[in-house]
Amino acid sequence: MKYKSLIMPKKMYWFVVPALILFLTFWIIPIFSLFRYSITNFNGINPNYDIVGLKNFETLYKQGILFNSIKNTLIYAAILVVFGNVTALTLAMALNVKLKGKSFYRSAIYIPTLFSAIVVGFIWSYVYMPDKGMISSMMHVIGLDGSKLNILGNFKTALYGISVVDIWKNVGSTMIIYLAGLQMVDESLLEAGKIDGCNEWQLIRLVKLPLISASITINVVLGVINGLKAFDYAFIMTNGGPGTSTNTLMFTIYKIAFTEQQFGKASAFSVAAFLVIIVITVAMLIFMNKKEVEL
Repeated sequence: MKYKSLIMPKKMYWFVVPALILFLTFWIIPIFSLFRYSITNFNGINPNYDIVGLKNFETLYKQGILFNSIKNTLIYAAILVVFGNVTALTLAMALNVKLKGKSFYRSAIYIPTLFSAIVVGFIWSYVYMPDKGMISSMMHVIGLDGSKLNILGNFKTALYGISVVDIWKNVGSTMIIYLAGLQMVDESLLEAGKIDGCNEWQLIRLVKLPLISASITINVVLGVINGLKAFDYAFIMTNGGPGTSTNTLMFTIYKIAFTEQQFGKASAFSVAAFLVIIVITVAMLIFMNKKEVEL
């Protein structure tokens, strides 16, 4: 009996070449170009630019733009991770039991995930609208003055307002991942826990959560990534305002590059943001992997 070799023939490697060319063209080369432009005064149009060294980074540090954007982005990401996962896990557990019409509820919760960010942003802009928006109208119905409620126009609440929209849109996909994990939990383990005298909260804390630790890790990582690349709702709903209250890292890069036409400065900001994101992501992965092993 002849066995086929598991070693791939050399000619098969040529099929990888198109993907490598695309990866090189649209990923590697732009990254090197980003680092090169970060030390110039390139404005995005004029091919004649000068090398300014670390001046762009010094300007960002002195103006405090970077630190304000990092603060807003970290707050935004923290809200998505904590409240988004708690909400999704609660919904998943509620819909993982024998319930009439649970397929309908699952579908209804998942539907917003299918909408584009532009559509969601415009819809929620009307929901938040002062006096005539849905929230203000509901306040009027119960006898409260909703005309003064201006969530997106308030420096203290705008960032929280757009983060709620992001959670609402993505809670369905997060819930699906938790549902998949919960359905893999062996019922015999839950029965054993009940026999040992565990109440429902103890079953969740001591049995279910440890067994879905992989799902928790996935959703936390996705939440952090989604928070760090936040741009859509800051652009659509508030345009970074009021003031700089919703200026996230990605929005600030966009504004510096395409509004102020300072591509050199925007490139420097991108490099700084890239390093910050790498540090946060690596630290988070190390922490989550340790927690997963402990569970």
